[in-house]
Amino acid sequence: MKEKTRFITRAALIAAVYTVLTGISHLAGLDKGVIQLRISEALCFLPCFLPSAIPGLSIGCLISNIIYGGALPDIIFGTLATLVGALGTYLLRKHPLLAPIPPILANALIIPPVLIFAYGATEAYWFILLTVTAGEMLACAAVGYPLMFMMRRYKLFSFPLPKKKK
Repeated sequence: MKEKTRFITRAALIAAVYTVLTGISHLAGLDKGVIQLRISEALCFLPCFLPSAIPGLSIGCLISNIIYGGALPDIIFGTLATLVGALGTYLLRKHPLLAPIPPILANALIIPPVLIFAYGATEAYWFILLTVTAGEMLACAAVGYPLMFMMRRYKLFSFPLPKKKK
């Protein structure tokens, strides 16, 4: 399989998994509002191991926000927050234990104003910041870390990774 095809296939699979996990959060009522927990954010560590996770996570977020009824600012800026977080995680790829920090920060800074502007959230900004950050920490760290360690232990990243160009 050609490298470009492999990259696109991985990105598409990651987007699909992200969308399905967001669907589970949606069915449980955890993905919207001031207090939210997107299980799909547990995948935030993937850019440490797979560059294709950057577009995969971003496209998965975009699709999820469209399918599950996000307001236009949420669709745009929520996807941007995921993209910024994924890029930051990729930049920290040599330090996987720091992987959750970029998505947590990106969502903490971008999502609270979106909730206020797009959905008319009436809670105080600092409360929204706290709840978004807490939800992101739960998903990225409490769920993401064990998932990352399990995937490393069982060598789920042992398939051929993209070769570095010289």
